[in-house]
Amino acid sequence: MKKIVLMFAILFSINICSQDAAESGIKSLVLGSGCFWGAEKGYDSIPGVIETISGYADGDILATYREITLLKNRFNPNNHAEVVKVIYDSRVVDAEEILKHFFESHDPTQLNRQGNDIGTQYRSIILTSSESQHDIALAVQQSYQKQLTKSGYGKIVTKIKPVKEFYKAEEYHQDYLAKNPQGYCPDHSTGVKFPESSILLVDNQELLEGKKILIVESESCPFCKKFRENVSSNYKGSISMTFRTSTQLEGITPATPLDVTPTILFLEDGEEVYGHRGYMDEKSFYEALGAFKLGDSEAYRVAFNNGTDTRFCKEYKLFQNTPHGVFIDKLSGDPLFDTKDRFNSGTGWLSFTKAIEGSVVEKLDTSFGMTRIEIRAKKSGIHLGHVFPDGPNGLPRYCINATVLDFQPRESKI
Repeated sequence: MKKIVLMFAILFSINICSQDAAESGIKSLVLGSGCFWGAEKGYDSIPGVIETISGYADGDILATYREITLLKNRFNPNNHAEVVKVIYDSRVVDAEEILKHFFESHDPTQLNRQGNDIGTQYRSIILTSSESQHDIALAVQQSYQKQLTKSGYGKIVTKIKPVKEFYKAEEYHQDYLAKNPQGYCPDHSTGVKFPESSILLVDNQELLEGKKILIVESESCPFCKKFRENVSSNYKGSISMTFRTSTQLEGITPATPLDVTPTILFLEDGEEVYGHRGYMDEKSFYEALGAFKLGDSEAYRVAFNNGTDTRFCKEYKLFQNTPHGVFIDKLSGDPLFDTKDRFNSGTGWLSFTKAIEGSVVEKLDTSFGMTRIEIRAKKSGIHLGHVFPDGPNGLPRYCINATVLDFQPRESKI
């Protein structure tokens, strides 16, 4: 496994995350639900919440209590909201649970007020620090809207935005109700509760067994769409590819941050072997897949280091007398050669008179002081072998390495 990780690092010149960075689950959300005194106390009661800080955010006026409470700012759309910064350990409590508490602890259908507290400073707002948090917030809000509608409430007016700046409130606001147990602490909750089960629960059992490719994407991401169109839609490889949003990773704990989409994760028994943040073109994807699937093997050296199989290798012996069918790219699953074009050249390498039309590309090879024509798979770009003009009946001889191929009998769908 260490060799595979090292291979990825060399291929892409990446910095592998340190163990401390990978294991750190400290995250934060900034939440506004009316008066921050009672809200702060509520978040403090959630196991996994490390710290809560009362403050001001989402405005462009002076961030002080005196300023935001001035009459002239009562309905100022640029006023700051009273918010609480919730710092939590995501290994203990996730954003979904914190946001469930957020919605259940106030009335998100009230615009710029909570009960008798009226003004833009009391608006309902969620300020996220990552795209995954944003997606979770949307999912939780949509779920709560269904529950509120069933109970006769109107439309949720909560705004969901990325956090820009957070200003810590004056010290006397911090832990206010702990300092003043008889202090002002209104309960504006609707009494409507979420269902017991997780909103975001997805069965990921299949991702916990064997080698898998997991694509973490978001609906609004143009590069996710581009990856689907240019790479995944044409992929036919034997390692299954699964798509999830960042809110659907129950049982999966990636080491790679998920703040960029798409994020491509290569998993083995549910553990990340390698992760890539952002778009990958076909060349980069198949280089990563090659290191992941082939590891430190002869097949990898052939595919990516222009190596050559050992003569009469075990794969050659296995493939030399197969039933009728096609030989496919070991990485992309694309058909490359057909048994009807196979012949026994006696060389110890698989030989064909032609490739399947459009499946390979030719490239001039002047290595080792020779002039040859190299054959590469068109889609994955892996090295397959060479083509020579000495085949039977004046036809070419495609001399192909068996280790980079798989076989499908004719009855199988291609």
